[in-house]
Amino acid sequence: MRHLVTGGAGFIGSHLIDTLLRDGGDSVVCLDNLQTGHQRNIAHLIRDPRFQFIRHDVRDPIAIDVDRIWHLACPASPPQYQKNPIATIKTNVLGTLNMLGLARRCGARFLLASTSEIYGDPLVSPQSETYLGNVSCTGPRACYDEGKRIAETLVYDYQRVHGVEVRVARIFNTYGPRMAADDGRVVTTFIRQALAHQPLTIYGDGSQTRSFCFVDDLVAGLNALMQSSCELPVNLGNPTELTVAELAALIRDRLSPGLELEQRPLPLDDPRQRRPDISRAFRELGWRPQLDLAEGLERTIAAFEVSAVDATDASFNPLAATTAAQA
Repeated sequence: MRHLVTGGAGFIGSHLIDTLLRDGGDSVVCLDNLQTGHQRNIAHLIRDPRFQFIRHDVRDPIAIDVDRIWHLACPASPPQYQKNPIATIKTNVLGTLNMLGLARRCGARFLLASTSEIYGDPLVSPQSETYLGNVSCTGPRACYDEGKRIAETLVYDYQRVHGVEVRVARIFNTYGPRMAADDGRVVTTFIRQALAHQPLTIYGDGSQTRSFCFVDDLVAGLNALMQSSCELPVNLGNPTELTVAELAALIRDRLSPGLELEQRPLPLDDPRQRRPDISRAFRELGWRPQLDLAEGLERTIAAFEVSAVDATDASFNPLAATTAAQA
């Protein structure tokens, strides 16, 4: 198999590529414009003859022969996708159209990395795949939320009209090593602030809930979905729910007990509750997350601590190392 992973230099994409190359003799083409991905995430793969990196924006077409397309390309955290909302929606619409067109030409199986954000600020919990959502089409998150909803529409139109083999993963909050420290997600923000002995920032009163899936579990779910015969949307996430305030306390107590929790106004359209119903994933894929939050946080914190040490070491330059390896 020859795999194409768009957004492959990103957090989830780079872990997915590691798994694809680890599992056998397949080859991987990583496509990324490095807007939010980073070469350091794939630097260890540059010398692998089965791996190819192409710097490319999915909003522009590309001609390449592949057997599987994993379409992950799109900024995923609110600060990232709100920075240039028009570019975000173009990535979701034009990027998905281009990759679906490529899948049609190659006869490739296509997997869309969709999101729990298509449920918006849900009125039901847990959220199952049959829930149609409560999404604002005019708010600041709409470029991503509605963009992913349109992407799903395109996927199923290509299935119905052109017979493309499709898979759709609705990814809930995922965390782990290689997350960017400044991506604005709650786990990374709390770890970064605690390591710097700064107050942990909580929006609203912290009673909004999230559920967190470790990246290794998420990648296992993506693999299981791609290999399955299931063409329905599938939630991938951890159904264990906790409040943002509880998460802050866990990280504070682990890294810097006694830190204050600093409350700020809740952003517009911020979902109050987020918890996946994963019964379809278990029934169709035999998948459920394995790693609990305590151990997952330990692994993530350890990676952040190593990154902090590396960042202060003048001899450490992952970008230069990657460039040299490519040369």
